[in-house]
Amino acid sequence: MTRAPHTPDSDALTTRLALGARDGDPADAERLVRALQRDVWRYVAHLSGDPQAADDLTQEVFLRALAALPRFEGRSSARTWLLSIARRTVADGFRRAAARPRLADRQDWQAAAERGQPSGVPGFEEGIALADLLSVIPAERREAFVLTQVLGLGYAEAAAAVGCPVGTVRSRVARARRTLTALLTEPERPALAPA
Repeated sequence: MTRAPHTPDSDALTTRLALGARDGDPADAERLVRALQRDVWRYVAHLSGDPQAADDLTQEVFLRALAALPRFEGRSSARTWLLSIARRTVADGFRRAAARPRLADRQDWQAAAERGQPSGVPGFEEGIALADLLSVIPAERREAFVLTQVLGLGYAEAAAAVGCPVGTVRSRVARARRTLTALLTEPERPALAPA
């Protein structure tokens, strides 16, 4: 499924859909979810670092958003509004997870997750490579980079979604780019021979 590019017109459309859903149009609510579901899923997968939980988190984001629709006034785009809800949902998920005991150690969980990943899918290897590179970047820079460069939000929208000044988002993205460029241009180091 090809994702339509993020444009000011697409933002205006999703905002109109959110306002229509707020005013009681169930068809607009359904179209709003369909229009933004992929972006919300990608964002929560990156924020949480757990693609396996992204479906549940995405569902929770939309449940919260639909419950909050009566308060949506359209001052920001519906996309920005939903991504800020997504950010809070992931943060709440981290708090809940920290309060629960773990049932399995990290190695068992990681091995199970790796076995459950698709392979041979076009773009899969590139996605893994990008995820590996992004994992090296500090969380705030990674979040700004994902919002602007992966999800296509403008800097002002990303700033609204994370609750910081636009200049801070620009700085974080620039630093993330520098780090990624350095990682990609770093010469391969030869493996050390065992002693």
